[in-house]
Amino acid sequence: MRMTTYDTLDPVTRARWDTNTVARFDEVDSLTDLVAAVDALRAAHAPARLLCTLDDVNQCMYTSMHAGLDERLTVDAGEVDENDVAAAHHADNRRAARIAEVLDDVRSRVEWDALTAAPHGAELDVEALVEVNTRPDDMIDDVVLVQRVPVGRDDLALAGIPNGYFQGDRDTFENHAVVRRLARHGYRHFGTGAALLGFDRPVPPTPAEIPPLITDLIHLFGAPDSPHWQVLAELLSNRRTLLIGYTEDFSELLDG
Repeated sequence: MRMTTYDTLDPVTRARWDTNTVARFDEVDSLTDLVAAVDALRAAHAPARLLCTLDDVNQCMYTSMHAGLDERLTVDAGEVDENDVAAAHHADNRRAARIAEVLDDVRSRVEWDALTAAPHGAELDVEALVEVNTRPDDMIDDVVLVQRVPVGRDDLALAGIPNGYFQGDRDTFENHAVVRRLARHGYRHFGTGAALLGFDRPVPPTPAEIPPLITDLIHLFGAPDSPHWQVLAELLSNRRTLLIGYTEDFSELLDG
């Protein structure tokens, strides 16, 4: 895995998304190594948070751009001279801060109980949930971008890569509800992909922590009688990471 780092005031080239792209990894082939590498970058950017892409970086950034056009999230940054990197960085920070502000506003917040499992393909989604966590290395793009997010809380790092653009996907507000809920289980949101959200915790969940975690995942994905839940429970008891889908068709990741 090769890493290239950037200063926020470096010119934005095609290798970056915006001025807050502080690192790019190429030839990524291990989720464990990726999480460790992102963790190693955190201190240099504190108190800001870091959030990385996961699956399909190009699709992720395309849908994130459109998700960010949600009228609840947009901010008028005015005209920005693309040759003025400092002005562009100010606009990028302002955009992320605005999204974080709206997500943190109780008037626009989506509560956990308002989330319901999709009525379609629930069994397939649970099967896919097991599969992506069984072979997470295969789900991650070989190119990963790391975004600096100018926020002071882990749950608000989502503002760096808002996503959930297509009808049937969980949108940015719903994803924030998921991030907040999984934080109760000790998970930190570290990545957003085109179809996946990535979480990690310092150590795998204990046997006592697994049942309430699975209960909440059933709330999200349905199919409570699926035998795959027991498989996932056993899998997560030995893993620090958790990948979950937020798109309507995230099970199609397995087709690739």
